Amino acid sequence: MKYYIIAGEASGDLHASNLMKSLREKDPQAEFRGFGGDLMRAQGACLLRHYRDLAYMGFAEVAAHLGTILRNIRLCKKDLLDYRPDVLILVDYPGFNMRIAPFAHRHGIRTVYYIAPQVWAWRTGRIKKLKKYTDKIFTLLPFERRFYEAYDAEAFFEGNPLVDSIRAYRPDEAFVARYRNSDDTRPLVVILPGSRKQEIKRIFPLMLRVAGKLKNYRYVVAGTPHLPEELYRSYLKDYPQVELVFGHTYDLFSVAHAGMIKSGTSTLEAAMFSLPQVVCYSVNPISYRIGRMVVNKDVRFISLVNLIMDREVVRELLQKDFNEKELESELLKICEDENRRKLLTSEYAELQAIMGEGGTSSRVAASIISQIHDIRKR
Repeated sequence: MKYYIIAGEASGDLHASNLMKSLREKDPQAEFRGFGGDLMRAQGACLLRHYRDLAYMGFAEVAAHLGTILRNIRLCKKDLLDYRPDVLILVDYPGFNMRIAPFAHRHGIRTVYYIAPQVWAWRTGRIKKLKKYTDKIFTLLPFERRFYEAYDAEAFFEGNPLVDSIRAYRPDEAFVARYRNSDDTRPLVVILPGSRKQEIKRIFPLMLRVAGKLKNYRYVVAGTPHLPEELYRSYLKDYPQVELVFGHTYDLFSVAHAGMIKSGTSTLEAAMFSLPQVVCYSVNPISYRIGRMVVNKDVRFISLVNLIMDREVVRELLQKDFNEKELESELLKICEDENRRKLLTSEYAELQAIMGEGGTSSRVAASIISQIHDIRKR
């Protein structure tokens, strides 16, 4: 069968690639096309656009690149009609995918939303569109399915696909040994400043200033492979003691003592490795003010860890709280306060139990294939 998949950022690329692997196991003749990244390409997808050309963060940034976004939407629509897939699989990325879903519906293309938009956080009205224009909805978080049901929309929770990625992880023994057996015995702090250029610009410099002050720790930046090394080096030139590594994020999570991590999927990944962390987030002030107006007032957190647990497990430094003093203070707490570290370990264990045992990608793949077969029999 022919599958068209649209993922617009790094986390979507990861989850889509795992789903593709499961689809191929159940459908050896599977063909894949769409928008995504290197992980999808490695699974055999023919990419029309890489997500590095799609990922814009914040209202102001989206407005500044609106022309490019609209051109990509037109390109996608044309390609969908030319390719005529058996099913369109939308992976998160709602600003783009919520424009594609109605178009696909009008042209009779079966559509599945895998990792549905966070309608519980903002733009609840999207539920009506999802119900009307998609054939099946899969949620990422356990409480989301109940939220959809409250609006008389059917959604399915088959677990969080991140668990599959972590269970499939096998350490690079040579890389891990390099840090565990190093002559430099200082505790290792891993830095993840984000996967978009805008995030690097707003978040990375402050992280580095704190790293420059706290010299009792060893620092390693987990770089995003799709971003150019020169981008990171332009900020690291004044911090020669900070290392830069690509392609070893999970290895670093497994050996690090703590982490400074930009809010996103990586915060949940770090928690699954029981890594003490401080969550960092900063956007254009205009985007932030608009966001505060439209986000559901009942949503208290931004990190996936706290959202799933429905309480503050990890400290979130957002906008004005993301400053040098607060970041330095929180990093010292999670590095040196043993009671704080033990509490985090306990909270993480509860989170890991909620996340379940994995197998999400396989179950979702089976559901998609079964749905297509049922339609063909009618």
